Amino acid sequence: MKRGRLAGWVFAAPALIVIGVFFGLPVLSALALSLTDFDLYALADPHNLRFIGLDNYLDLLRTPIFWKSLGNTAYFVAIGVPLSIAVSLGAAMLLNAPVTRCKALFRTALFAPVVTTLVAVAVIWRYLFHTRYGLVNWTLGQAGIDPVDWLGDPHWAMPTIILFAVWKNFGYNMVIFLAGLQAIPKDLYEAARIDGASRWKQFLHITLPMLGPVLLVVGVITVSGYFQLFAEPYVMTRGDPLQSTVSVLYFMFEEGFKWWNLGRASAVAFLLFLIILGVTTLMLRFGRRKELV
Repeated sequence: MKRGRLAGWVFAAPALIVIGVFFGLPVLSALALSLTDFDLYALADPHNLRFIGLDNYLDLLRTPIFWKSLGNTAYFVAIGVPLSIAVSLGAAMLLNAPVTRCKALFRTALFAPVVTTLVAVAVIWRYLFHTRYGLVNWTLGQAGIDPVDWLGDPHWAMPTIILFAVWKNFGYNMVIFLAGLQAIPKDLYEAARIDGASRWKQFLHITLPMLGPVLLVVGVITVSGYFQLFAEPYVMTRGDPLQSTVSVLYFMFEEGFKWWNLGRASAVAFLLFLIILGVTTLMLRFGRRKELV
């Protein structure tokens, strides 16, 4: 028995060492950094580094721009996650339908945005939504609608970024949903049709319950990913207009690499980690209760 345990640790040791060196040590170092006033002066001379405990965290809670970025991120998650899941599930159901032809072609085409370079497509979308020369406003003009300042209006900037993020990421969840749909026994749908159930009732009473575990996994992955919003506002709006697209990670980036307040930036990272951990834990508990019911 002891030899078996020893052999297991020996085989697991290389992976554990890699995880410890490239994940564990950086995380612990960042946590230690968040408890100091590490800034540009400490970077020049380590003797200027001071241990300040939880002051960075308390100072963030008194910083209006932090709460602004947290509100923007929560808005992005609250609208983007349900929209992304709905679009992903709808696309998966269309691909899974018996009448659909060229499934491999459509699956590849819909998944293509996931593997494209985010910065490159963000630049393209920025030009598509340009106020004067963008294709979107040109199309609206053909319909007699006045142009919209999509990325320069505080009311439209975040919805535009949400639309881009959904288009960019829904293909990944679509593939997961497609695998879940293909695992549902066809006999259930045949029995429901014999009993006279409509397609909507089949969806409510067969598809959604059978996809429960898949929905939970997709929800957790999407929520944790959308809380880490950064590249989209960085490329498309630079956090403007009026800081309406500043996310928590964008705020952390500016604190760390614009103002060189690396201690505060590390504190932002751990606060975001706690928020994501709390939200995903609630989702997992809710999903387990649903399974028990």
